[in-house]
Amino acid sequence: MVKVGFICEGATEKIIIESSDFKNFLKENNLVFIKAVDATGNGNLKPQNIEPFIKELLDEGADKIFILTDLDEDLCITKIKERINAPEGLIVIVAKKVIEAWFLADSKMLRGFFNDENFHFDFPENESNPLQVLNDLFKNKLNRGIGKNKPVAANKMVNNGFSISSAAMHPNCSSAVYFINKLRSINLA
Repeated sequence: MVKVGFICEGATEKIIIESSDFKNFLKENNLVFIKAVDATGNGNLKPQNIEPFIKELLDEGADKIFILTDLDEDLCITKIKERINAPEGLIVIVAKKVIEAWFLADSKMLRGFFNDENFHFDFPENESNPLQVLNDLFKNKLNRGIGKNKPVAANKMVNNGFSISSAAMHPNCSSAVYFINKLRSINLA
């Protein structure tokens, strides 16, 4: 079984990666979760800054290391990967716009929240501020928001069934699909 570690851009990514649902997904795919580290911002995902994270994960026994970051306002995933300049063998996953868009893509979770079997958000990765969109949806459908604090909102989503696998089933959430496919392909290499 391949042991995997994760360098996360921030708290939201780390919360998602440390969720029991994600760890179960890894087990189902014969992958062993080692650890997730929080780089505390995309500005810290530069070669000189990620070296200690890489060393930490390798020291913990990671065979494969993923870096999970957001596209934010950058126009090109390639530019993000060039800026990070990850050493050979590290896998960089770039969530289109921001990772909170994956919450909008998890129709199953949101249907449960909203008690609406038909709920579907068409283009989650087109939203520049999906957390605000989520907050507005919660206010409109449940008369209460989820707040503007990203880690609090992420914990709420994860604790209420958020699944990257479900987000990846959305026809317009290609970055979640890419992440899932990269993870599944590890044991095929």
